[in-house]
Amino acid sequence: MKKIILFLLLPALAFSQDKLSEITLLINQKAYKKAEVQSINYLKTHPNNLVAIELLGDALGYQKKWDSATVQYKKLVDTKPEIANYQYKYGGVLGMKALQNKFKAIGLIGDIKEAFTKAAELDKTHIDARWALVELYMQLPGIFGGSKSKSLQYAQELENLSKVDGYLAKGYVYEYDDEPELAEKYYKMAIQEGGSLTCFNKLTHFYENEKQPKKAIENLEETHKKHHRNALHYQIGKVAAEYKIQLDKGEQCLQTYLKNYSAQDGIPIAWAHYRLAQIHAHQKDKEKALKHINIAIAELPKIKPFLAQKSKILNL
Repeated sequence: MKKIILFLLLPALAFSQDKLSEITLLINQKAYKKAEVQSINYLKTHPNNLVAIELLGDALGYQKKWDSATVQYKKLVDTKPEIANYQYKYGGVLGMKALQNKFKAIGLIGDIKEAFTKAAELDKTHIDARWALVELYMQLPGIFGGSKSKSLQYAQELENLSKVDGYLAKGYVYEYDDEPELAEKYYKMAIQEGGSLTCFNKLTHFYENEKQPKKAIENLEETHKKHHRNALHYQIGKVAAEYKIQLDKGEQCLQTYLKNYSAQDGIPIAWAHYRLAQIHAHQKDKEKALKHINIAIAELPKIKPFLAQKSKILNL
């Protein structure tokens, strides 16, 4: 009899699994609204399915519907508090709610901290939870429990799990705490250890934040030697245009970006023309500057920096 019952259930179980896989695929394809609708419909007949609840929370979170996502993740932590990823996701949406509403933030801090801490305790290898704690303890004011030493503690735990993450976390802590020499040291260590595009980008952004455009360009050139991304040509041109430095190199890189452009590069060609307009404006070449800013505005007519740049060019 048990075998017969199991046999009868198999088609329903297969359908159930297929539907959840379909929702997962929708989320991977960034079709978040469709995933939300299908998750809600599925939960009407399977209200206690934790996978479906998590998928609904994910779909809502990607749409920045933080309150609704919080409701779903709360169900998960109430049902299975021992699952680290449920705690991490719950803490994450609470954190986004806190960023959105500063008046509510104070009341949410304790729950955010508790959720991330539980996630880290439950899973000794949970990298994302430790990253969240590094950032949380650095960004919180001391009166609400902020602590550089706690941030460094979790950064060390990250380093024990992944040297690259640990070095990047320490770089973040020291950059946030206005200790640029130590921040630069650890970002460079991350590049030496891992050499990923993320590692290089962290150092570039650090140099930009520190108003060191020459070092930023040098690092972008080193990045390109290893990763050969066309978008890096745009980044060099951007730094050159913004800081009025190495303008000929910046122009050449932007022209190369336009020549090799594809949708995968991510930055619309209008922005490359905007940067070229900036460079030609620095060079007092009004004709070329107008040519490029007009192309940028034709592509994206509502971008305020483009319109402001045209006004500056007209006043040359």
